[in-house]
Amino acid sequence: MNLPRRRLLHLAAGMAALPAISRFARAQTYPTKPVTMIVPFTAGGPTDAYARIVGGPMGRIIGQAFVMENVVGAGGTTGSTRAMRANPDGYTILMGHIGTHAFSVALYPNLAYKPEADFEPIGTVIETHNLIVARKDFPPDDLKEFMTYVKANAEKLNMAHAGVGSNSYGIGLMFNSLLGVRPTIVPFNGTAPATTALLGGQIDYMMGSIADFGAHIQSGAVKVYAFGAAERSPVLPHVPTSEEAGLPEFQASSWWALFAPKGTPQAILDKLTDALDKTLDDPDVRKRFFDLGGDIPGKPQRGQKPLAALVKSEIARWTPIIKAANAKTQ
Repeated sequence: MNLPRRRLLHLAAGMAALPAISRFARAQTYPTKPVTMIVPFTAGGPTDAYARIVGGPMGRIIGQAFVMENVVGAGGTTGSTRAMRANPDGYTILMGHIGTHAFSVALYPNLAYKPEADFEPIGTVIETHNLIVARKDFPPDDLKEFMTYVKANAEKLNMAHAGVGSNSYGIGLMFNSLLGVRPTIVPFNGTAPATTALLGGQIDYMMGSIADFGAHIQSGAVKVYAFGAAERSPVLPHVPTSEEAGLPEFQASSWWALFAPKGTPQAILDKLTDALDKTLDDPDVRKRFFDLGGDIPGKPQRGQKPLAALVKSEIARWTPIIKAANAKTQ
């Protein structure tokens, strides 16, 4: 059967529009099943904890459960790569952070994704400032003594981190560069085993958040030297800021944020961003983050555009720092 040319053109145009109509329809009915949130680090660490804190309320808001999937490896880039390659339908999202979306660019020359281009930003979840901690019997009593001691004994000391690309790794590199030292850097498969080694005295020092070390500091199981922020933490008010302790340059915060695969429909992104925004206003969520020493972003810092700008600025900031430390992995 021969069809008139005009009808053929109409049919072709209609068929070409079907994928867009289908995506629009899915976005309108989203979600109809649970959402997988990929956590690119081990269970029990801060990334896992933050994901679970927001996952429950977000699921209640959108009407479907958020299921956590821990995908470990390569400093969080294995899980991030899986999220990037997932179907962009809103049913797979990622809890990324400064390591997966800023440190990774300089650390992994063969990185499978471009953090600023291959994801759709949903919103920043939490920001934390870092502590300088050491085993409880480490000789120095304050930060000035600590810096002098580390400079004099760096070749005999070791610093732990939660894996290449983790927050503790990048912040630790920055700290060592400020002192001009190169201790032995010992990797662990997550914050929890690194902290266990520190508690056992096998590790000399490391960087981390109040979520990592707060309870151990309170109990005296580790020694703390400074809090890398402009003001003291209300959770640990006795810990001096890095400026008070003698190293004002150590002002480094870590952040966590939610991302979706590139191409996720805008209507779905908006639903997720709105659910996150409402979650961050939930009094119980705010208290839980406060108890962990975290700062919830203010309204101007929330959402898709602020997160996109943050990723770009953090890549620009951390790439030269990491390259100067000659830190790179395959």
